[in-house]
Amino acid sequence: MKQLLSGNEAVALGAYLGGAAVASAYPGTPSSEITPAFARFGGPYAEWATNEKVALEVAIGAAYEGARAFTAMKHIGLNVAADPLFSCSYTGINGGLVVVTADDVGIYSSQNEQDNRHMARAAKVPLLEPSDSQECMEFMRLAFEISERFDTPVLLRTTTRVSHSKGIVEYDPELRTPPAVNGFKIDISKFVIMPAMARKRHVFVEERTRALKEYGETSSLNRIEWGDSSIGVITSGVSYQHAKEALPDASFLKLGLSWPLPPGLVETFVKRVDKVVFVEEVDPFLESEVRLMGLDVSSHHFIGKEAFTLLGEYSAGLIRSSLAKFPELGIDCEKPTDHGTSVSLPDRPPVLCPGCSHRAVFYTLNRLKAIVYGDIGCYTLGVFPPLNATHACLCMGASITNNFGGEKAAQFGERADGRPRVSVIGDSTFLHAGIVGLINAAYNQGNTKILILDNQTTAMTGHQDHAATGKTLMGASQKPLDIARLVQACGVEDVKVLDPFDLRTFRREVKAALGRPGPSVIVATHPCVFVDPRVKGRQAICIDPEKCSDCGVCLKFGCPGVYHANGKAAIEQSVCNGCGMCVQFCPTDAAGTQKAGKGAKTLAISGGGER
Repeated sequence: MKQLLSGNEAVALGAYLGGAAVASAYPGTPSSEITPAFARFGGPYAEWATNEKVALEVAIGAAYEGARAFTAMKHIGLNVAADPLFSCSYTGINGGLVVVTADDVGIYSSQNEQDNRHMARAAKVPLLEPSDSQECMEFMRLAFEISERFDTPVLLRTTTRVSHSKGIVEYDPELRTPPAVNGFKIDISKFVIMPAMARKRHVFVEERTRALKEYGETSSLNRIEWGDSSIGVITSGVSYQHAKEALPDASFLKLGLSWPLPPGLVETFVKRVDKVVFVEEVDPFLESEVRLMGLDVSSHHFIGKEAFTLLGEYSAGLIRSSLAKFPELGIDCEKPTDHGTSVSLPDRPPVLCPGCSHRAVFYTLNRLKAIVYGDIGCYTLGVFPPLNATHACLCMGASITNNFGGEKAAQFGERADGRPRVSVIGDSTFLHAGIVGLINAAYNQGNTKILILDNQTTAMTGHQDHAATGKTLMGASQKPLDIARLVQACGVEDVKVLDPFDLRTFRREVKAALGRPGPSVIVATHPCVFVDPRVKGRQAICIDPEKCSDCGVCLKFGCPGVYHANGKAAIEQSVCNGCGMCVQFCPTDAAGTQKAGKGAKTLAISGGGER
């Protein structure tokens, strides 16, 4: 059978064919499509977990019971899951366990360009790197076998280009391994990771690494492709595809099992080529490891990061132009233009969607001149003009703890600006990493002011459900978590639930909360426009040019549907979804749902000049 699949879908197919029984994940680009695809292919159980640490621990529990299980997350998510990963490296498993890390090379939707190959080396677990969709499926199946054979979790690393590019995947559905549970095997020396046990398990981990090196010498995951011996390329993952296109006649050592490296295979390759070129995105991981082997070759034998950038994605053109700087390689190449085109396009930064309730929140905070500690999600976009209402954003959950830390520091001196501080965090992010920070602020007598933006979905990564939505990944209905009651249970008594679309009330209550002592939480709840069924029944807003005074208030709200034309405000009808926020702002009642003009009827939504 053949299917056109993205790398993420192919990983999910490989898990299904490999007999995975349990999948637990937290959504994060570029990994988000893996777990729902596993459920769609017929995976027995899949869930959206509260965060990546929880997801990995769920998968580890399933593997302890003898089932094959996996978790998937973006590269930064593995930081959250590092605690169980490093300890599970010592305990080992019972059934196969695979941890999929999707690295965001190029920083398309992340805080950094972290290279998680280092995580495999630090945790001392094997690392597999597929280079296309076919390998994503094959490597995922093989990862379960390696996991069980060597009693180890396996890290499978994709990158943005592999995750989202599509390719033909050929497989035989009849060869699927049925899910099975072998049962928990009591062995406290293995599964109870106390210091006395851990010391013995560390010996096992080092022996396992040596065994994995031997395995890599003959595994089909690693291969040498002999060609012109004047240039030998050592590479892995999607970099192999770019290098193969750039240097089709060169010899290649393609490493599918890129940690631990097979020393014998590497030495054989290195000594049979005149020059070794390391082609790898981000960090010089392979280059550093090969150089550390101390092979009997001159230092001029290797060309690595002195030729290539540490930043962003590679391409065939970039590789050839980078190597053209080395005359001894004989590569003649002019520097390519950006993406093969000379057309200069204007920057178009991401913006909050038309009708997004977050816009009302940031408009209000801007008017109140608040310093805003932001968090990870759609609402991070509040940083851009004209809202200009996000001033710090570090990582999941840090909006609360950063704010609290700054508040405690301010006790030793006046804040020079005198502006109020507010934490802004989304519903899914709050459940992911905000709860413990809230408990800390409440228990330690903070004065922290927090806005939880509850749009009833995990919006930025593709509208996945979470514990407060009332739906599971498997389609079951569940009683949704009450965020306000959870906040109260964390020790905060001053809690209000407000709809930010009621702008006057919302602004009044936020301003009042800023003036009250002690921690305060406002749950700003309004459905995301993509999950709100009421959006389909709304009319687009119009502007009556005869009433418009061109005061510019509506433009300060930052809606992409509002623009300036012929000295008046106007609304692009194809963009507007009738949220009506601009109607509340307009001081002249020029905005409304009726077609405006002479003799127009009373506007359907009442204005009022909330400026």
